[in-house]
Amino acid sequence: MQAILHCDRNWGIGRRNDLMFRLPKDMKFFRTTTSGKVVVMGSNTLLSFPGGLPLKNRTNIVLWPGGDPKRAQRDGFVMVSTLDELFDAIRGYDPDSVFVIGGAMMYRTLLPYCTRVLLTKVDADGGAEVFFPDLDSLPEWHLVSESAPE
Repeated sequence: MQAILHCDRNWGIGRRNDLMFRLPKDMKFFRTTTSGKVVVMGSNTLLSFPGGLPLKNRTNIVLWPGGDPKRAQRDGFVMVSTLDELFDAIRGYDPDSVFVIGGAMMYRTLLPYCTRVLLTKVDADGGAEVFFPDLDSLPEWHLVSESAPE
């Protein structure tokens, strides 16, 4: 499993249940990287999408305790209520094809199960209300590659 996201210089990832930055190149990278793959998210992330609908061309798995299974079926996403159900749901997929896409609680909970984090770090303060763990301070995480600043 992998995580994919962008954050600000303070590891902030969101404000008012939305992205802090609209970065066309980053959004294209996200779309290209996750298309045809599995995306795992919490219910607030799903609700932050236009119309609260799942992402197209992906298998959307949403951890949503107390969510409406009829809505999941109608809108075309897999709803799970517990972490055990989530792990059962992703078991049949290639781990390199499973991407955690938010929100903050999902990242914190699933980061120990991720082998890679695909991160766009924005050199700005986005006024975040929620944050991603500071990977620079975690000894088990190492920078493998870095693009030139833009």
